[in-house]
Parts: sequence; C-alpha cells; structure tokens
Amino acid sequence: MVTLDKIYHASYVLKDVIRPTHLVKAPGITDKCEVYLKPENLQITGSFKVRGSGYKISQLSEEEKQRGVIACSAGNHAQGVALAATKYGIKSLICLPDGAPISKVEATKGYGAEVCMVPGVYDDAYNEALRLRDQKNYTFIHPFDDENVIAGQGTIGLEILNEMPDVDAVVAAIGGGGLLSGVALAIKNLNPNIKVYGVQAEGAPSMLESIKKGEPVRLDRVSTIADGIQVKEPGEHTFKYIQEYVDDIVTVSDDEICSAILALIEHQKMVSEGAGAAPLAAVMFGKLPVEGKKVVCIVSGGNIDVTILNRVIKRGLIRSGRQQTLCIELQDKPGQLVAVSKIIADLGANVISVHHERAGEGTDVTAAYLRIVIETRNFDHVQQISDSLTAAGFKLV
Repeated sequence: MVTLDKIYHASYVLKDVIRPTHLVKAPGITDKCEVYLKPENLQITGSFKVRGSGYKISQLSEEEKQRGVIACSAGNHAQGVALAATKYGIKSLICLPDGAPISKVEATKGYGAEVCMVPGVYDDAYNEALRLRDQKNYTFIHPFDDENVIAGQGTIGLEILNEMPDVDAVVAAIGGGGLLSGVALAIKNLNPNIKVYGVQAEGAPSMLESIKKGEPVRLDRVSTIADGIQVKEPGEHTFKYIQEYVDDIVTVSDDEICSAILALIEHQKMVSEGAGAAPLAAVMFGKLPVEGKKVVCIVSGGNIDVTILNRVIKRGLIRSGRQQTLCIELQDKPGQLVAVSKIIADLGANVISVHHERAGEGTDVTAAYLRIVIETRNFDHVQQISDSLTAAGFKLV
C-alpha cells in the first residue's frame, strides 16, 4: 500500500533529484475561478515523471541495480528513468512506441538510455518491455502501476498543500493514473475537504470507463493529440486509488486541449504538451464545478514535438474564434474584392490569405467565389464580420 509516510519519504529522497516547481497564478485563463498552475513542464526532463522513476530506482536493491532496468513509455517516463538510472550508474533500456515524438526519443538517448522502438502504441511497447525483461533479467520500472512510482508522483500533492493550504480543488490529467493516484492520496489524507479531479482525452477515456464499470477495462483503440495520456488500460493499483480518493473524472476534446495549449503560450509564456494542458482545458471549458474556487491545475509536462506545435496553435486559434475561413459568393465584376476587404478592415480583422476563383459548372455564369482566411478577436468578432458582409449583399457559403 502507498502511505502518506512513503510519500513524505519520497519527498526527502527526491530533494537532490528534482527541481522545485512553485505555483504560478494564471490570470486571464478564465473569469469563473482563480487558477494556479503547478508547472511540472519546467521540471528536469520537462515532466513530473522523473519523480516516480527517481524514487523507484532509489529504492532498488544492489542486485536489481546490477541487472539494469527496463521501462516502456510514450516518452516522459522514458526520460525520467534514463536520467535516474544514469544518476545511480545503472544501465537502462527503454521501449517506446514508434509514434512517440522524435524530440522525446532523442532526449531519452541524451539522458543515457538505450532505446528500442516498438510498432504500435504504449501498450505494445509495454508488452515488448515485459518480454525483454524476462529474456534478459532486467528490473522493470512500471510507468504508473507501482507503489514507489505512485509515491514519487504524490510528492506533487505535498508541495501544493505546503505552498497553498487553502486550495479548493486540484486537477490532474490521467493516462495510466500514477500522477492522480499519488496526488489524490496525499491531498485527501491531509485534507479530505479539498476536491481532486481527473481529466482524460475524449479519445482515450480508459480510467473513466473503468470507474463506470467498477473494474479496470481495456479499450480497443485510443487516439488523441495528448500522447502522454494515450493509454488503453489503467493500472490495477491506480484504479483502486482513484476509485477511493478522486471526486470526479471528465473528458476534453483535442480541440479543447489545443485551445488550452494556446492559452498557456499566450497568457503564461509557457509551453505545454497535450497531457499537461488537459486539466486547464477542463477548467477553461466549464467541465468542472469550480466556479469561484481556488484551483490548481497540474501542467504535467512540456515535451511537445515542435513539428506539431504549429498545427496545435492553428487548431487552438480556430477553436477560440481567433482565426476563421469565410467563403463568399461574389458577382464577377470589378470592385467586389475591394468592398469585401473594406468591410473586414473597417471591423479590425486581419487578412491572412485570399483565394479567388470563378464558379464552376452548375452555378451562375457570372458568379465567383472568394475564400478568405482572417485573424479575429473571438467568435463575436467573427459574427460581426459575417453579419456586415451579409448586410452589404454578399452571400456567405
């Protein structure tokens, strides 16, 4: 069993391993509650995972250390294990799904681990790691379903309460459940009145479905931009702790996660990966009953692949009404484009791109279409522009 004493011991052991991540107030995110961030994206390795893996590896016997360690991960646990193993002079082999971001793969190698790429998702990497463990007698470091790993992650809960004893609610993402299990256990044992909420991606709701059924269930497939929480099946230990200590679990869409990533960049100058932004998305889009409360969102990691960051930002802009594509049917005569441009300019929007083409077969021979992408302030601004164009006699398609 994970106990509060074990979490306190983990906090003591990890003092020389982890970096302090103090709470950051996040104004401008929402006007419905007071939001604070626990920025584990600024942690060593860019993720909270170094806490669990660091404590687990510190507690290994000399014989286990001699055999070397093996782990499986979507990326963040891999880096935590690699760093901790190197710190203690232990050989490490990490199995990663072949879809893991290149940045995470290279970072894992950079921390001193040997990497084995496995076709599929996290669960496939997990099965391969177990096979190699049995074949070569490695010590397996589970990414979430291990009591020492859970205790290491629980140190986040202690830090939140030490810094903000009067917090009303704490929100964390759930993949396998190690983070939320440890945090919830620590917080509920110290102050059961504090609400603890979990957030999953709509495309990977394994823990939510397990709680509904009353036992761990395995999903046939998972798909989400938040690769850090893209897990088909939660752990047995984590399921029990979350069932006992967590008040509620909600889901957020990939579009909502993208909006939260964008909000963190714009308002906090902070880069988060999808899993790290999921708790903020739940608060931003009203998924949790936290109106008027003091809320801490755990930004669990910042290891987003820079190659998809541009796409994420674009999705976030569209989802928040900051970018809009309009298709306008025009009469093919001089002055039409000028008239459209004047309306958009007068209303303070910015044109990003314009595509103009004459209509094809089956439409008015004198018609043309204008596809225009504009930067806007919000959805009200988009509606104002649309109404003005319609009032001027233009037809929006």
